[in-house]
This record gives sequence, C-alpha cells and structure tokens, in this order.
Amino acid sequence: MAMMMCILPLFNRSPLLCATNLLGYGLQEIRNYVGCRVLRDQKRRRWAKEYAEERLRLVALKRNDILPIEIKELAGKQIDETIPRQTALRQLTPRCIVTSRGRGTIQRWRISRFIFRHLVDYNKMAGVQRAMW
Repeated sequence: MAMMMCILPLFNRSPLLCATNLLGYGLQEIRNYVGCRVLRDQKRRRWAKEYAEERLRLVALKRNDILPIEIKELAGKQIDETIPRQTALRQLTPRCIVTSRGRGTIQRWRISRFIFRHLVDYNKMAGVQRAMW
C-alpha cells in the first residue's frame, strides 16, 4: 500500500494527507475530525491526561478518613479552584472514530457497532469473525 504525503495549507492550517489506497476506497483526503463532538472529546482526554496525577492526589486527600477535616476541605477547595471540571474521567465518552457516535461503541476497536458489523461482514478486520449459529 503506497502512501504519499502532501502538505498543503487548508482552512485551519492542517496538513493534507493524500493516501492513494486506504481500505480500498481509492484516493482519500484526511483533513479534519469527524465532528465537533470528537474534537471536544479529544480536548477532554488531553486535559484529563495533563491533570490526572494532581487530581488523583487531591481526591485521595479529600476522601481519606484519617486526615483532619481542615485538610480535606482544603483539598476539596483546591480541586474546585485549580482543576477544570472537564478533566474528570466521567466526562470522557467513548466515541466512534469513524462516525463520532457516542453510544454502542466497541471500545477495543473504538468504532460503533454498525461500522464494526459492516467491516466484519466484508472481511476488512483481520482475525474477527461475525458470530453465526
């Protein structure tokens, strides 16, 4: 599979990737994310990774039963003031990288069940076979 890189300025200054044969669909241009939800999810994942250590330590201090109440309150106040809310792991939604669908995503492959079934039916995924009985 031959890949050729073309760097051209686009609307949001992202490089243009020209793939001559990607998944057998001919010439494709990959420029942007699927939708704004995927972009928002990527931003939240980047923030969660950046603040993960600090958030984990402060939450552990806040939930500790041995420490005095004053220290717990300080830890809770510091969480509220310094760490963005969107860095919590509950804010991350597993999204399909093809359709940006938030529900019915198979997390191992990061694609929705519809896309997964389509790819498996046409033997596009190696080692995966659709269950039939």
